[in-house]
Amino acid sequence: MSSNQLDKKSEAWSALFSEPMSELVQRYTASVFFDKRLADADITGSLAHADMLAAQGIISTDDLAAIQRGMTQIRSEIESGAFEWKLALEDVHLNIEARLTQLVGDAGKRLHTGRSRNDQVATDIRLWLRGEIDLIAGLLRELQLALIEVAEKNIDVILPGFTHLQVAQPVSFAHHLLAYVEMFGRDEARMQDVRKRVNQLPLGSAALAGTTYPLDRERVAKTLGMEGVCQNSLDAVSDRDFAIEFAAAASLVMVHVSRLSEELVLWMSQNFAFIRIADRFTTGSSIMPQKKNPDVPELARGKTGRVVGHLMGLITLMKGQPLAYNKDNQEDKEPLFDTV
Repeated sequence: MSSNQLDKKSEAWSALFSEPMSELVQRYTASVFFDKRLADADITGSLAHADMLAAQGIISTDDLAAIQRGMTQIRSEIESGAFEWKLALEDVHLNIEARLTQLVGDAGKRLHTGRSRNDQVATDIRLWLRGEIDLIAGLLRELQLALIEVAEKNIDVILPGFTHLQVAQPVSFAHHLLAYVEMFGRDEARMQDVRKRVNQLPLGSAALAGTTYPLDRERVAKTLGMEGVCQNSLDAVSDRDFAIEFAAAASLVMVHVSRLSEELVLWMSQNFAFIRIADRFTTGSSIMPQKKNPDVPELARGKTGRVVGHLMGLITLMKGQPLAYNKDNQEDKEPLFDTV
């Protein structure tokens, strides 16, 4: 089978159409060049789905072995950079499925039994985001420990405490830093709470109304380490609350990062002169050699606007959508990726 034949056959809906998709529409609607970062999650979810299909007798054990073998090769190709991503195949899911079919034949086609791209992408995003939340929560704990380490060295260092940015009462520098430990502790707890709602399985909802195949959704959820299954198929394929909730938690993280950054900028200025930031974390000026600029905290303060903006974008994306899945939801990925 030629590559072009494979691409055509992957367009399952093409039998209804009398002309090919416009190249402009193809480029406008394709997502593969940003959603390919979901590849590992897509493969992981597909392997769990295949395992369940075989356990339920929906596909054969030979099909399962072929799918596992093919996915191992695809994962290796992606990791090495040898995988060829094709715009004509629209997204990460069709690219992987087409390559799998190329490698293992009809077994690759049978992998899609009992599922739709709608519940597939919803599962992939949740799997990917769960992993990112775990990384972010770990980084927040490291940040807290770093602040505690600095605080322990500065218990006896006295700093003016401010209200209204006016000198108020003397405080320990350590006490001031530990305020941020509290903030980032709440952030980490929020991330863990969001994770519970991210970690639910939509797979098995198919396009919007489930499937007549005897799927074992609980088995798939257990294989993927998920805490439960989404209960309503219409909601499962179209819900992006978890992404909005993550963006809200991320926005609060960035608000706290921004507040700390603002204090570092102020404290480093000649007007305050409370702290020095090491040269390796600052920049100079081309015409004013006396300047040492706190570019890192300034950029962190600036990036907060991007994250908060993505929260607003995701809320606006969802506000007018009827049930169930709509192509609008393709626009959830870039803001979510950039937020992370």
